[in-house]
Amino acid sequence: MSEQFASREVEKKYLAILRGWTKEEEKIDYDLVNENEVTQNAVTYYHRLQTSEIDLPFLKHQTSRYSLVEAIPETGRFHQLRKHFKHILHPILGCRKHGCNKQNKLWLQTFDINKMTLHAHQLIFNHPVSNERITLNATVDEEFKRVGDILNFDLSSYT
Repeated sequence: MSEQFASREVEKKYLAILRGWTKEEEKIDYDLVNENEVTQNAVTYYHRLQTSEIDLPFLKHQTSRYSLVEAIPETGRFHQLRKHFKHILHPILGCRKHGCNKQNKLWLQTFDINKMTLHAHQLIFNHPVSNERITLNATVDEEFKRVGDILNFDLSSYT
């Protein structure tokens, strides 16, 4: 399995709730600097699954907009998805280090939610012995569902 991860043969898919309305799909090719100050290539693909606009005033806006996306990192850099979504100005809701602290505070005060809305929902790989293609699915947790309910996202495929 380690060899498959190292050679990028394992496909990892994530769900994330982002601030704002993203493009329908996008390839984010943006290098990241690791903890040793080494610049590393990092690539993430995503596609938007759903959008939402709720009556929650934020700064100069009378409403708040969000996107549910499926993200597929081609590379596996530390905090890659968090950093990439911040880079395109659509931070992950609830992310403290690479998110929008004002938006996170608003959700904490309004809905008592302060959990990051990033979920590893699918892993696809070849079985190391039989070579059979394996797909593992993980259901979203209760807090992710609660945020999805507030935003009227249909998460039935992921529960």
